[in-house]
Amino acid sequence: MEIDKTTIADLLMFDSTDDSSVYNKLDLCSTTHGSEQLRINFATALKTQEEIVAVQQTLQLIIKKETDWPRQITNGTVMVVEKFYDTPISLIPAHPSAMETYSYKLLHGPDYALVIYSAKHCFDFIKGFQQLLKLFAADTVPAPLKKVLAEIEHIINKEQFAVVNKYRTSEELSNSQKLELAHFIRHTYKQNTLSLVVLYAQIDAWYGMAAAVKKFGLVFPEFVKSDEPVIEAEGLYHLLVQEPVAYDVTLNQKTNFLFLTGANMAGKSTFIKSVGASVFLAHIGMGVPAKEMKLTMFDGMLSNINVVDNIAKGESYFYNEVQRIKATITKISDGKKWLILIDELFKGTNVQDAMKCSSTVIEGLLKMKNSLFILSTHLYEIGDDLKKYPNIDFKYFETSVINDQLHFSYHLKDGISNDRLGYLILKREGVVDMLEKM
Repeated sequence: MEIDKTTIADLLMFDSTDDSSVYNKLDLCSTTHGSEQLRINFATALKTQEEIVAVQQTLQLIIKKETDWPRQITNGTVMVVEKFYDTPISLIPAHPSAMETYSYKLLHGPDYALVIYSAKHCFDFIKGFQQLLKLFAADTVPAPLKKVLAEIEHIINKEQFAVVNKYRTSEELSNSQKLELAHFIRHTYKQNTLSLVVLYAQIDAWYGMAAAVKKFGLVFPEFVKSDEPVIEAEGLYHLLVQEPVAYDVTLNQKTNFLFLTGANMAGKSTFIKSVGASVFLAHIGMGVPAKEMKLTMFDGMLSNINVVDNIAKGESYFYNEVQRIKATITKISDGKKWLILIDELFKGTNVQDAMKCSSTVIEGLLKMKNSLFILSTHLYEIGDDLKKYPNIDFKYFETSVINDQLHFSYHLKDGISNDRLGYLILKREGVVDMLEKM
């Protein structure tokens, strides 16, 4: 699925300012490299349904094995093993006797201490991979995991690691055995070790994804084969909302355009981001926050949510809105399946101009049956003229006012909202009172 940086940012997949992002919420990896690989996974939507299903099956199998998951490979272990190659030390004897071990300790005390310490972590590092291979030995393993495990098996299938397989912990090894293991790891096995670090990063990324699915009660969506785009979700919600209200969503060729209205803070933006984030998570093989979800593969997703002006180029907010819509129309004219998310179209111009521009754009987009659209707006007045189109669905978020206090239900309802509560919010926040006292 094609997705640009703007859309990824709009959906809060990553957020550099704080921890408020989908990625940070779901990053339950045990190593730094695993988190780095997870970031790559989250930034790269898969291209085929077969790839997605294979990742889903990988995560499901890891969840099944979670209680028996080997814990030897920690972030600290990976760091020690990597640093072992960067630290200058005296040559480690290859097959030391007890006397040679004592001599190395006597003549190279600091180096000896470092080598013994590193050998313990190298033992745990290899032991962890041996345990991983045993964990999945009796299973039918999905293709992505099978490929990684095969590479691991090829790399660690060394006679020098028989000692690791023989003993349960590194404490059971003699110091001579630790030196011998450390010599092999440092002087013969460097490239293999670095390859194992990369391979474990992917294993850990999948483990982090699986752990997040289990922790947050996510469900794996079902992909359906169809020439027309489809999204059907029950109990969909946004991961970053602490007490979310769930939505039911249906978009298909019959009603491929959702016209969304409601007051400020009623939940329109959250709803749009909920749908977009879930569709994206589905396309990386991840579970989604919903009771149930079915969808087709999408060729791409584009959003128009947080458009900004460009002072350096002298470009206005409205101009950039127009350019984003222009780019969107160009993209979705290819006949492929797209999901388009638009929040408050044409905020950068006056109301009358915005109404005319919005109507023109919406009527044009309604002709495109190959894509699905969700568009929110305050311009409820344009809704009546759009009711003649059979493929548009009108939804709104209800707001009630009780004793000058706003109450948001965040429930999605059929119809068009004509709520205008901006002044009430201004008054509630004390701004009107402050101005009157000036």
